[in-house]
Amino acid sequence: MASTVATTIAAKIRIEDILTRMERYRPDLDEDLLRHAYVFAANRHQGQARRSGEPYFTHPLAVAWILAEMELDEETVAAGLLHDLVEDTPTTAEEIEIAFGPEVARLVVALTKMADFESSYSSREATEAENFRRLLLASMDDVRVILIKLADRLHNMRTLNYLHRDRQIAIARETLEIYAPIANRLGIGTIKTEMEDLCFRYLHPKEAERLEQEIEERREAADRWFAEIRVILEDLLAQNSIEGSVHGRVKHLYSIFEKLRRQGVDVANVFDFLAFRIIVSSVADCYATLGLIHQQWAPVPGRLKDHVAIPKPNAYQSLHTTVIGPEGHPFEIQIRTREMHTIAEFGIAAHWSYKEKGSHAPAEDSRVAWLRSVLEHSEGSSPREFLDLSRWISIRTTCTASRLAAMSFPFPAPPLFSILPTAFTLRSATPASAVVSTVAGYL
Repeated sequence: MASTVATTIAAKIRIEDILTRMERYRPDLDEDLLRHAYVFAANRHQGQARRSGEPYFTHPLAVAWILAEMELDEETVAAGLLHDLVEDTPTTAEEIEIAFGPEVARLVVALTKMADFESSYSSREATEAENFRRLLLASMDDVRVILIKLADRLHNMRTLNYLHRDRQIAIARETLEIYAPIANRLGIGTIKTEMEDLCFRYLHPKEAERLEQEIEERREAADRWFAEIRVILEDLLAQNSIEGSVHGRVKHLYSIFEKLRRQGVDVANVFDFLAFRIIVSSVADCYATLGLIHQQWAPVPGRLKDHVAIPKPNAYQSLHTTVIGPEGHPFEIQIRTREMHTIAEFGIAAHWSYKEKGSHAPAEDSRVAWLRSVLEHSEGSSPREFLDLSRWISIRTTCTASRLAAMSFPFPAPPLFSILPTAFTLRSATPASAVVSTVAGYL
């Protein structure tokens, strides 16, 4: 199982691995800070063990590794190594500030405060709501708090198999309903995707196992088909002097499961679950590549999405198209630049300014602004209302008329009757359509 593999990998992580990874993006890395944090945390966690029987320190070490993979700064990675000390050992916040400075201490304290109150709430729902509220409050001051929390939750999901079934279900549900959407809203595709797949395996174990088996049974045909299409795409780029790389993949399990459930399609047509990603050097090459692909294969009507010209609210940019490939099999192609790919994988972490030490949270960034909106409109709400509000972070209403228009509404969501007159003010009888969601009692 994926979690077992992840646990094995985490157990083998060394501080040297983290330093080597960070030196790739931070040539002036402060190794002394990180080595100090490593030794300090290892000593303070001495004798503690996880449910797996492993030394407890494998967890903060794995969290630090995830943060390094997100290419975050030394203070954030150091806080990842230290994040459980105040909660789980006699170490005080004052000791951490003396040893590592106020910036690292502030991150650790912000994470610790989210655990201090849990025993005072009798309801798990109330605990969950207050925990999330405190997370948002802390992240308004420094978005790195939420990034560390996401790394912490991701590693806990990777090692969830050691807990009792009821705890697995509760943690997986909370992760799927709260943390994966947060990762998505911040544009961190790698974490969002892995969280969803791990949650799927715990919340729907039979469906996950069956889906994996069905895809595996078609693996040989898929691999052959991948190889054929990759050669065609690479030749297409080379013949037109476009520098780029072509990557084939099976869409992640949870997205396939959702598509099966939503559309009622059969997994037998596995080719609809295969996708290619083409990474090129410039925006002009993105559009040129799209044109070449549509000359090679017929596009599926209505499946072209231009997120380059109109980025998603989480800053995601890419061209998406679905074409009818060889043997009549439809497949998806995404086209983006290298910078767009980095943003798609790591989201707001990719925009982190390592040079501006005084700037902790790009508050003007739309991916962070929603935090304030949720908090402002949840004052006085019950735990259930707050969680409902938080789970639906934004509403997107899409109107199709003479052209595509997309609008994101802040919380609280306006009633349908106040949306539609604006959305459907048309100058002609052109057919129009809308997709509307129900959020916290509003249509």
